[in-house]
Amino acid sequence: MKNTDILVSGGGIAGPALAYWLRKAGFRPVVVERAPGPRPGGQSVDLRGAGRTVIERMGLLDQVRQVAVDQRGLALVDRNGKRLAELPTEAFGGEGIVSDLEILRDDLAGVLYRATAEDVEYLFDDTVTSLTEDPDGVDVTFENAPPRRFDLAVGADGLHSTVRRLAFGPESEHFVPIGGYTAWFTARLDLGLDDWLLMYNARGGRVAMARPGRAPGEIKAGLSFRSDPIAYDRRDSAAQRRLLTERFAGAGWETDRLLAAMADADDFFLEHLGQVRLDRYTRGRIALIGDAACCPTPLTGLGTSLALVGAYLLAGELATAQGDFTTAFARFQRQMKPYAAKAQDLPPGGIAGYAPNHRPMIALRAASMRWMTRRPLRTLMEAQAAKAGDVELPDYAGALEAV
Repeated sequence: MKNTDILVSGGGIAGPALAYWLRKAGFRPVVVERAPGPRPGGQSVDLRGAGRTVIERMGLLDQVRQVAVDQRGLALVDRNGKRLAELPTEAFGGEGIVSDLEILRDDLAGVLYRATAEDVEYLFDDTVTSLTEDPDGVDVTFENAPPRRFDLAVGADGLHSTVRRLAFGPESEHFVPIGGYTAWFTARLDLGLDDWLLMYNARGGRVAMARPGRAPGEIKAGLSFRSDPIAYDRRDSAAQRRLLTERFAGAGWETDRLLAAMADADDFFLEHLGQVRLDRYTRGRIALIGDAACCPTPLTGLGTSLALVGAYLLAGELATAQGDFTTAFARFQRQMKPYAAKAQDLPPGGIAGYAPNHRPMIALRAASMRWMTRRPLRTLMEAQAAKAGDVELPDYAGALEAV
């Protein structure tokens, strides 16, 4: 087999999943991650459709279930906390807005890291600074580690991918905003969740959410708002918190308590809502997977599925082609592109449906959720739910087999 030394940039979900399959097929992946260790914190992610199938084929589904978050479903509330509509996890076969298998992002990343830590090299507290490709390989420089040479390089480093910027061009050429921003953080508040994700819509396209964490008394909070692109420093957390405090002042429900908790949260982040759109996910000896290749936005609930499926397909094709990356990358592209394109179709209404601006539209959103399990809305939601599994996962004739 050729082209066995592979750099994987990103130690979240897509990167370790790819490293897992590559190592089992006889490749030698090296994972570089900017964080000093497995990244803590993060919100609940949906494990659904083909993504769940990949985890099952890895033999890790039982481990994932052991750390899953108990959630009964999604409930819309008004400014006084009155429930306006509920959608339980059982709706749509467990593939609805809240899936029947929810796991905190760091818990899923931890499962994947532990499955790879013994036989995969990790470079923590580091990042790629340059990629120089020639006909025989890729020379890579790092911020801290000495330069190294690899046969292939894969960017699994998220929405703001360094590998994508270095090999495919600036982020502005590939990032498509959908008209909003979202912030997530952990808080310790008693909001009477009773294992439900509570969501509140305020006028002006503002959304406040609270969902159960896994630790007693812990909640995962979210604040989103509609907006044209705004200039802000991604490294200035204090300025970002001030921005949210101004946006949500007097919004109603529990927003004042959430804002107070946000001030002390050590896992706070603010992100521009948008999609990554590329015609091709490979260029020369370099490939992209996960959000780096095809971020669908959190509105779809399909980012984790895209990350896991992309890792499985890329590793499987490389294994089947015995390291012939030209053949493998072409096959990966043919299988991954249609799946990602469907996943990037936003749910009905898009950002306007998620964060309506005016009171009548907020009322309509609550009504639509009450009607969601009835036709014709049920048909639309069933089509949205089916996207998670709308890809054929080859078995690669035993090239990739869980232990």
